[in-house]
Amino acid sequence: MDFPWGTGTATGVGSYPGDDPAEALRIVLGELPELPHLPELPARGPGADLTGRTAGLLVELPVHVEPSGWRFSDRPGRDTRRALDLMARDLDVLEELAGGHDGPFKIQVAGPWTLASTIELRGGQRALKDPGAVRDLTASLAEGVARHVADVRRRLPRAQLLLQIDEPALPAVLAGSVPTASGFSRLRAIEAPIAENTLRQVIEQAGDVFPVVHCCAPNVPFALLRGAGAKGISVDLGLIPTRDDDAVGEAIDAGIGLFLGAVPGTDTALPSLEATGAPVRAFWRRFGFPATQLARQVVITPSCGLAGASPRYVRTALKRCRDTARMLHEAAE
Repeated sequence: MDFPWGTGTATGVGSYPGDDPAEALRIVLGELPELPHLPELPARGPGADLTGRTAGLLVELPVHVEPSGWRFSDRPGRDTRRALDLMARDLDVLEELAGGHDGPFKIQVAGPWTLASTIELRGGQRALKDPGAVRDLTASLAEGVARHVADVRRRLPRAQLLLQIDEPALPAVLAGSVPTASGFSRLRAIEAPIAENTLRQVIEQAGDVFPVVHCCAPNVPFALLRGAGAKGISVDLGLIPTRDDDAVGEAIDAGIGLFLGAVPGTDTALPSLEATGAPVRAFWRRFGFPATQLARQVVITPSCGLAGASPRYVRTALKRCRDTARMLHEAAE
């Protein structure tokens, strides 16, 4: 197994509270030195949220904000410019604070199915309703992500890049449970081969990166993500049911890296370090793989993004992720 991270590693998922990208990145670099990532700050408003941040990367598909959410536009306007300006500022801060980073570094974008579920066509329906719109969106996203990766690589020339594709809507897309614009019915389910091929297009065009797909919803389609080319899968540990054990075991056996959300993403009184690591150990024992492999193949993360947490808890949660990863490594030696 060839992973860009070392043994006993932790990282974050993506989002943080606050509106200061420099402060957020300093926290990430300080608390997650083995595998830092580019923080996302949705509190800054439209263009910093999950959909808007990536929508700004789309090529020749401008967007704007309506009361109902993001919608495709005829021409770029202030909302598209705002998303681009926020990303540019984040990357300037990244280059300033981490330009010499020579290890693994993770960036995050929204995936095609999550964008198709949250961006509206000009008539107000979700893009997911129109197969042609999904194809156009995917092609635009793949090109935009490739450009984004190239831009980050210029700013971090010595780093090994991991690209996390966020697909929280994918299980709902596959189940046919994404609501229509009115909310009175549901959009048709997308067949698994189509979903897989669409996601693969974005992964393949991204270039020389280690692709990770993140999904913090129940019913993560492990086999589909592997088929699409994901080399890592990021999930909330508490949402992996035993009925998925065959698919998870096959992913582990195939050498897929697992990013396991083992620390709550919102303020709470954390249990002991041993109690935090116990569910990770119990999960791994279900499959019978060596403990030493756990420390190499598993990255410990919060259960999801930390945007809803307090700044004080953010540091506590990240430190607990790092300490848990190290404990699991030391216990396996």
